[in-house]
Amino acid sequence: MDKKFAAQLYTVRDELKKDFPGTLEKLREMGWSGVQIDGLHGNDPVVINNTLEKTGLKVAGMHVGLDRLTEDLDNVVKEADIFGTRYIYCHYLEEEYQNESGYRYVKDKLLSIGEKLKAKGYKIGYHHHEFEFETIIDGKYALEYLLEPEGRNSIYPEIDTYWIKYAGKDPLSFMSNYKGRMPVLHLKDMSADGSKDFVEIGNGIIDFKSILEWGEKSGVEWYAVEQDYCKNSSLESLEISLKNLKELSKEIETK
Repeated sequence: MDKKFAAQLYTVRDELKKDFPGTLEKLREMGWSGVQIDGLHGNDPVVINNTLEKTGLKVAGMHVGLDRLTEDLDNVVKEADIFGTRYIYCHYLEEEYQNESGYRYVKDKLLSIGEKLKAKGYKIGYHHHEFEFETIIDGKYALEYLLEPEGRNSIYPEIDTYWIKYAGKDPLSFMSNYKGRMPVLHLKDMSADGSKDFVEIGNGIIDFKSILEWGEKSGVEWYAVEQDYCKNSSLESLEISLKNLKELSKEIETK
């Protein structure tokens, strides 16, 4: 299991802007097996992939904005090919889409893109936040509506443990609806002091042991760790999260 832990690069965005290859090297030295791409900050994908290949880091999917998916899809696919990944996730929706008509439009677009790319092996997915629980469509939360299959086509879920908890739901119960459909699961913890701050995995209130046990039985290929804001340095926070996750994985594997 510890070979499935990937660092979501949004966590270290400030470091990447200064030294993208050097930051990747630090993550590999720390013990991460993979990274999840979230913007290249002006770097050439070929150059970045050279560093990935040198370090042995794998790519656990890409986070891409809706604008690029609809207007720059060819280049998104080229980047996915360079990085050797088939998982492409719409990572956020601007406020103009956070309503019933917006979600219907987005679902139609993502399904269309997924159908177009399916024959080549790509999977188009959706990474959510809390606002998808603020709109009801056809009797379901907007997130459930987006992830509900249409015929033989569907949008792949990338459930985020923190945002499910933030929305007042139980992460394990909610993700259990998507067994076998979630190659990448987003791990993110919430503080225990009631502030709902982002904290390192294992330092908050979310039960990751049960989540990891579920993931190992449910087809999860990568556990992508993200911390939007860190009180420590972002690299230090990722190191703490990885240490705690590896301890949990040992507990699970020796049961």
